[in-house]
Amino acid sequence: MAGVTIANADKFYGNFHALKQVSAEITDGEFVILVGPSGCGKSTLLRMIAGLEEISDGDIKIGGRVVNDLPAKERDIAMVFQNYALYPHMTVEKNMAFSLRLKKVPQDEIDRRVAHASEILGLNALLDRYPRQLSGGQRQRVAMGRAIVRDPAVSLFDEPLSNLDAKLRVQMRSEIKALHQRLKTTTIYVTHDQVEAMTMGDRIVIMHDGVVEQFGTPLELYDKPANIFVAGFIGSPAMNILSGTVENRNGTNEFRSGIGSIWPLPQNANVKPGQAISYGIRPEQISLEDDGIELIVDVVEPTGADTLVHGRCGDEQLTVYFRQRVDLKPGQTVSVTIDSNAVHLFDNLTGARLSLEKRQRILVRTSWLRSNQDAIR
Repeated sequence: MAGVTIANADKFYGNFHALKQVSAEITDGEFVILVGPSGCGKSTLLRMIAGLEEISDGDIKIGGRVVNDLPAKERDIAMVFQNYALYPHMTVEKNMAFSLRLKKVPQDEIDRRVAHASEILGLNALLDRYPRQLSGGQRQRVAMGRAIVRDPAVSLFDEPLSNLDAKLRVQMRSEIKALHQRLKTTTIYVTHDQVEAMTMGDRIVIMHDGVVEQFGTPLELYDKPANIFVAGFIGSPAMNILSGTVENRNGTNEFRSGIGSIWPLPQNANVKPGQAISYGIRPEQISLEDDGIELIVDVVEPTGADTLVHGRCGDEQLTVYFRQRVDLKPGQTVSVTIDSNAVHLFDNLTGARLSLEKRQRILVRTSWLRSNQDAIR
């Protein structure tokens, strides 16, 4: 096994700057997710690590060795592709053993490695079948087995679950995570699904327009997003983000949105009156409570144990995620409470997160609401 270092990596396609000064330090045995919207550069970066794309500038190191000019076969990596890339005329056993036979590995060693991988992945009963005789999940296991038998320093996954149905995706991501915990191989995994990223990775690289927006653990990204993009990308459903300014009323700083609604700020928020900021609150951090803010329900999406509600506070659109069943109807008005301890603040010009001197739990209570009812409405 080996760590991977990406230092100021650039990638150009003609005049198009696809990757811009990308840097990341991936430690030995770590499971790192590259995530972002389509076209952000995550697959390009993975292919550069694999040696399938040339690096325009910067360095990529595997195990401390610069591999910029090494062909893919000399980088000691294994890659699992989105479309499985299995040979249709070969059995499962032959697909898994093919790369070892090309390297002229002794047959007894091939048999040992294939048996080991098939035991781990539950493929023992399928070794004589052809890919056409397998389900999508079974084909994905074979593709993973082909990577495991190589015993690589680094395993690369390029959106391997995108062709599977929702139930199988959940099952396979658990299996991949359990496999990594067992083998401890350095793993870099590309996905556009932030739920996959949050549930699978030790750390996550969030990319946007060829730039690394933030690199950290799932909870670091969730609790302290570096900017508005990360805040809106991580979390499902997405964070509510309102744009407006800080206003001082009766000696207390409050947030006034662009359409005039008033929202509470953390008591020690490091902001000043007149400052243009964005105000973020996650849907799951809003709760039902008497004498709170009036929410007019527009759409109700029951999921069984939970309920997702889209509504309006005055003219402000708001998404609320209740972690229980609630019997609400479109057009109904309910009372909700915001915990200002959970509020995220961002600079309107740069999009960067604004630090708070000290976070305190301050619920929106009746006294505050009564003094601001007109502004809310």
